[in-house]
Amino acid sequence: MADHVDQDLLAAGLSGALTPFGHRLMARVYYADTDFSGVVYHARYLEFFERGRSDFLRLAGVHHTELADGKHGEKIVWVVRRMEIDFRASARIDDILTIETRTQDISGARITMAQQLKRGDEVLVEAKVEAAIIGENGRPRRFPKDWIEAFMPRQ
Repeated sequence: MADHVDQDLLAAGLSGALTPFGHRLMARVYYADTDFSGVVYHARYLEFFERGRSDFLRLAGVHHTELADGKHGEKIVWVVRRMEIDFRASARIDDILTIETRTQDISGARITMAQQLKRGDEVLVEAKVEAAIIGENGRPRRFPKDWIEAFMPRQ
């Protein structure tokens, strides 16, 4: 099962691909991701989810370097405000994983995203992430209107 790979995912490239529901990214489990037993260490799942969110942003046209350069009138950064995670099954060394990211809601300075980490069709881990953008002063900054369209699912 570790070598089962959807051909559309292979064609997606390094940053994954935007999909009608949001974003999809593939990743392989390496030795460094695992504990002594060959199972993915629990904290590494957060890193897989972070890659999924970061590449979703990148493909949606939101680049971290532009945010830090003040393109939006001031330097702004993303912060994770809250995360819920549900571990269902373990990933193992050499597994090919799919990280799917969907936007659930955007309001004010906050965005809520639902993420799944899968091996084939099996959901291994699910997460719900609430993130916000803040300005240089550390205060919440309203979500730019052009981002809302970029992040919401395409019907």
